[in-house]
Parts: sequence; structure tokens; C-alpha cells
Amino acid sequence: MTFATEERTDKTRQKTAPVTRPGERFAEIPLCFFTEYNKRMVAKLFVNREIARILREMADMFAMQNVQFKPRAFERAAQSVETRAEELRDEYQKGGIAALERIPGIGKGIAERIEELFVTGRISEYGRMKKHMPVDIAGLSAITGVGPQLIRLFYQKLGITSVAQLERAAQKGKLRALPRVGEKLEKKILQSIAFHKRARGRFLLADVLPLAQSIEARLCALREVQRCAVAGSVRRWEETVGDLDILAVAKNPERVMDVFVRMPEVKQVYARGATKTNVRLHGGMDADLRVVGEKSFGAALQYFTGNKAHNIALRTIATRKGYKLNEYGLFKGKRMIAGRTEQDVYRALDLQWLAPEVRLGGDELLRAAKRTSLARLVELADIKGDLQTQTDWTDGKDTIEEMARSAKALGWEYIAITDHTRALAMTGGADEKKLLRQITAIARVNNKRPGVRVLSGAEVNIAKDGGLDIADAVLAKLDVVGAAVHSHFGLPEKEQTARVIRAMENPHVDILFHPTARIIQRREPIALDMEKIIRAARRTNTLLEIDASPSRLDLRDEYIRLALQIGARLVIDTDAHAASQYAFMQYGVGQARRGWCEKKHIINTLPLKALLRELRKPKEKRTWS
Repeated sequence: MTFATEERTDKTRQKTAPVTRPGERFAEIPLCFFTEYNKRMVAKLFVNREIARILREMADMFAMQNVQFKPRAFERAAQSVETRAEELRDEYQKGGIAALERIPGIGKGIAERIEELFVTGRISEYGRMKKHMPVDIAGLSAITGVGPQLIRLFYQKLGITSVAQLERAAQKGKLRALPRVGEKLEKKILQSIAFHKRARGRFLLADVLPLAQSIEARLCALREVQRCAVAGSVRRWEETVGDLDILAVAKNPERVMDVFVRMPEVKQVYARGATKTNVRLHGGMDADLRVVGEKSFGAALQYFTGNKAHNIALRTIATRKGYKLNEYGLFKGKRMIAGRTEQDVYRALDLQWLAPEVRLGGDELLRAAKRTSLARLVELADIKGDLQTQTDWTDGKDTIEEMARSAKALGWEYIAITDHTRALAMTGGADEKKLLRQITAIARVNNKRPGVRVLSGAEVNIAKDGGLDIADAVLAKLDVVGAAVHSHFGLPEKEQTARVIRAMENPHVDILFHPTARIIQRREPIALDMEKIIRAARRTNTLLEIDASPSRLDLRDEYIRLALQIGARLVIDTDAHAASQYAFMQYGVGQARRGWCEKKHIINTLPLKALLRELRKPKEKRTWS
């Protein structure tokens, strides 16, 4: 399912059973609420991400208690659950606790705890641990520089249980007097908290999209619903989402509203009316459902898709042409000119229809004028492979062969194995000898003819001076080399820019991975002169990556557009650490579309033969065509 199309009609609507994928983050649910119905619903509501969160908090609490081995075991289990393609509750229902024990990283003890969660809605040990350490572990550990031991120290010495309390203590200078803190870390903590506050109230697109798709599918499946679509920032494939806007055309709005407010994701009903209902979902997001007339559906979809700047510009165009445009339609006086579809609205204004991703309030309406032909934006179906994947040779979850088989199932022609290198010791990063062994292992997989070509590669680390942590002689033996910043994030812009450019000037570096090293809502981008970086990429014939991992989406859309203007070439990679994360490719494509990328701009839309032909040329002679 995608939100890039204009709307869903009853011709394309599928009558599917409801799928529940809520974003709720449950902790403990009182047993007194457990009717048989509630037990079944709780089992459905515990999705993998929530189980992983609980296991990760338990890992942190074991670390606070200085318990040996368990922190790493629970963290490993959390990572395994988080990257699992199938929901654990489904696996448990099919095979019981034995099915859980077959999952890598989950032993008998952790499997028993997960079973307890499914049966009762709680893990009793987790509850006891939280009583002894009643702190917001997830929130505090998200602050840069704050780990389990500091969380424990802050609680024991200052009674800090939340990020707000931590901020107040830091502002008063109370942290610097504690062991292992000091003034420098206190300042860093305040900067990190300020960064997180700016992101407050926004949710990663990948955390919202399955929920939005699920609600849309269930509403579309109702007999009363003729049309239904999710609008807003989800439809524009924004990096983060503030709330959900859902539109429907329905014969019986009251029935649709009744179904909506009774969905298990709904925590609170703010207001309910005949045509509009506003609710708060579990997890903190608001959602609006509006039922509109069929003649106005296209106009409403355009209006509630936005963005605001685009809508203002479009209304200005309408006014200049003597029309009035609002969510009900395009009017000439009192007569409706258009409104049934978005295409009708844009056509009536002598404009081409614009994909939602590019409605940014920039020059898109100039491009949409009929004198300008809009090229087709890149689509997920155009992608032929993935040039950044990690395996169980380092910090990935699946084997080379498993990654290859899953890529084949997607219809891809190739993948590159780009495990981390030795500077990232915590990932088990490869040195030269290990990389050479992996090249041999990849050759063995290719000899089995897995249906895709597996390319040898590496994600080499860029040192502080711009050097790489693998010798050129070994890099020359790899099919694909990506370089990335994983340390020294705080360098001044001039030094950081020179560092990255030096790495791109290496004749063996094919791709600059996640160029700005940002992690959305968790880490600021490194300070780079992006125009210089992009011009250096063009000069050195280094590909710039659009990292599709939902927490990265790096490059930003504004830099993608700049890259197209300068003439640098791009590649969309998943940065997958498990085969299930190939699904991230859709987010990278959405980001590329927001940057106006066409198929020709994205290197991994090339078929295998064309890609290999270019990779075998010296870097400076590649044309990527």
C-alpha cells in the first residue's frame, strides 16, 4: 500500500480483515481489566517493538544492578525481536514457547518471560524491577551521554526519574558535582535535551505508516465507505509525523465514526460529530477522521495533504484566476468548478497534478504549469538492488545467504555486503584478514546461484583526519566500498568538511554512506558545508547515499535537490541489519521523491550488467549510464 496515489476508490478497495499494528507503549496493565476479550486484545496489541522496548529496559536495569551477562543477553534478544519479520505473538500462537526459543538470541528464560507477557499482559520481574527503579529509562537513555549507570546515579543521588527533572538539575549545576559527570558532560546533556525537546510531539514515519495503513484498510473494508485515504504528512512521506488526517466518503457517517472510536488503538475521544471525530491514540498521537461529500473528496484530499505553504500558493493562483479554493472545492462564485478528484482541481487551474511528496511550498507549482512537463519520479519498482547491507559477520542478524534469498524474493538483482570495519570494534568490525575471508565466503554463496548477485563490500570508517581504517590494497579487491563517519561528530564545520572530502578523494571509495551522520530525533547532523561536499562528490565521482533507515533518511530532501542541481549521483540503500529491514527501501524512495529524483538519478535502478560495467571502471571514468 502506498499513499503516493491520489485516492483509493471502491474499485481498488480490498475487503480485508482488520490488521492491528498500534503504536501503544504498554508497561503494566492491571489484571482486574482482564476479561477474556481483553486478554485476546492485549495479546494482539503487544507488537515486536514494544516487546523489544521492555527487554531493552530490563537489560538497562540489570546493568544498573551490575548483573553479569544478562544485560548483553537481553539487549541481544531485544535486537533480534526488533528486526523480526513476523510478529512474535503470531509465532507464539503457532508454536508456543518452543517457537520463541528457536528465535536467535532468545533462550529459555527470555522465552518464558515473553510467554508470560502474552498470557497475562505483564512480565512480573519487569514490574518488580520498575518498582525499585521507577524512572523513565527509555527517555533518559535517549539523552546523549546518559547510560544505565548514570541513570542509577542520578536517581540515587538526586531522585531524578524523568528527563524534565534531569534538565532542571543540570540547569542548576547539580550534575557536575557527581562522580563521572563534570561540567562538560552536564553541558552536553543540556544540549541533548534541547535537541529532543525540538522533536517533541513528532513520530518517525516508519512508526506511523503501518498504523495509518491499518486504520485506512479497516475503514476501506466497511460497506458504508466508498472512498478513504490518509492525508497529511504521512501522505507526503515526511520524515516525521505530528498527527493523522483521514478522509472518507461514506453512505452512513455515523456507522463509520462508531467503528473509528472503537478501534483498539484509540485511547481517548476528544470530540465526536456527524462528520468529524478527533481522538488520541495510544502512544500519544492525535488522529482526525472527516467524512466528506463525494463531490468534495478531491478538494479535501488536496487541502488536508498540504503542506501549508503549498496550499497558500495554490489558493493564490486560484484567486488570481478569479476562483475560490477551499477544502470543499474550487468555485467560480457559487458554482463548483472542480473538487471530485485532485486531478480535477489542478487541471482546472491549468496545472499538472503533483505527487504529494513534492508539495513543499517551493517551486513545484511553477513546474506544474502546463508549459513545463513533469518527469516521472522514481518508484519502488525501479529499484534493482541494495548497496548497503550488514550480516552476522558483524552486527547484522542474518547470514549472507539469508540476505541473498530475501533479496531474490523482492525481485532484486543484486546486493552488496558492507559489514563494518575494525574501527567499530563494538560491532565486531572486520580487519583486512576478515574482509578477505568474507570475499571468499561471498564467492561460495554466488557459486550456489542464489538468484541474486552478491557483491563484496565494506562500510569503512572515516578517521578524524579523513583516512580510512582498511588498507587500499584490500579495498581494491572489493566490489563496492562505502565510507562513513562514525566518530568525532563534534568537529568544527571546516575541519569536518575537509575530513569527509579527503575520504571521498580515495580512489576506492564508491559511496559516501549516510553523509551527515544524523539520527532523527536522537543526534544532530555533523557540521558540514553541504554544497562543498556535493561538489566534491561530483568532482570525485563519489555516489551520495540516501540512507533509507527510518531513523536516518540521510540525505535530507533539500540536499537531494541540491545534488541534482550540481549533478552528483545518488544511490538509495536500506542499511539493513536484517533481511526484514529491506522493507526500509520504501522510505528511501519516498525521500528521493521528495528531492525530485527520477529513475536516472538513482544508481541502483541500473540492472546488474550495467552496474558491474561501471564498478569495474576506474572511479574517475564512470558515467553511471
